[in-house]
Amino acid sequence: MSSTKSKAASEVATTFEHTADAANKGFDKTLVTMKEGMERAAKGLETSQVKIKENMEKAMKTAEEMMVFSQGNMEALMKAGQIYASGFQDISKHFAASSKASLEETVAFTKSLMGVKSVKEAVDLQTGFAKSSIEKAVSETNKLTDASVKLAEQVVAPITARVTLAVETFGKTR
Repeated sequence: MSSTKSKAASEVATTFEHTADAANKGFDKTLVTMKEGMERAAKGLETSQVKIKENMEKAMKTAEEMMVFSQGNMEALMKAGQIYASGFQDISKHFAASSKASLEETVAFTKSLMGVKSVKEAVDLQTGFAKSSIEKAVSETNKLTDASVKLAEQVVAPITARVTLAVETFGKTR
């Protein structure tokens, strides 16, 4: 029986050695795998950090560009407002001068109408005044219309320039 015990003990020892070797190899393989995984994770983290930094730099650059562009838009709007105010003031002055001249002509006509000696003279005077008034009204309306159109073009010019710049700048594929 002692040979059977020794054979059994030898087999148990051999099995134990194989199990220990397999466990050691498995443990070593697990350590290598974990080390490789940690290295890949570290490289992935570094890559992610680089990409995050690049994206943040791009976002900051875009934000700066948008801020500068918005500032340009505000400047264009302010310029358009200044042009409008100045132009409207000029048109208003012209309109006031035209109205004053028309009133003065009406007063002069009324005075001359009071001095007529006949109905025919009054009708002739009235006809001449009406014709003159209509011609002046048409002329002044044309002047005011032309001035208004010119003013509108001048007011829209800075805004149109910004829209064109926006299309050129942001229409590009980045």
